[in-house]
Amino acid sequence: MTLDDVIRHCLAKPGAEETYPFGDADLCCKVGGKIFAFIGLEGGGTVGVKSGATAEEAGLWRERYPDDIAVSAYIGRHGWNRVRLGGTVPADELRELLDLSYDLIVAKLPKSKRPAISDQP
Repeated sequence: MTLDDVIRHCLAKPGAEETYPFGDADLCCKVGGKIFAFIGLEGGGTVGVKSGATAEEAGLWRERYPDDIAVSAYIGRHGWNRVRLGGTVPADELRELLDLSYDLIVAKLPKSKRPAISDQP
């Protein structure tokens, strides 16, 4: 997946919004006011995603792709990984990671902030 593919996939999610809270180099995709993807726009592109409910679950992804998935700085202990785009992670598995991150964040939102069922594809 290209950087543009990742952005399109994230922003196509129900309730997704695009923000730049850390400057123009990082796009954050949010749902219900919570970030589900940190997209690095420079240097070939990276995406930070919640890859598991725990750090241990996220670690399984790092074991599968040690050259392209690393623990996210500061928030890795909460199950977040950083994925290098254009590496060995297949497109379908990257989409799976993006979907998992979105789903994990939505599940933690108060019901009042979750996207409406009619918004779901």
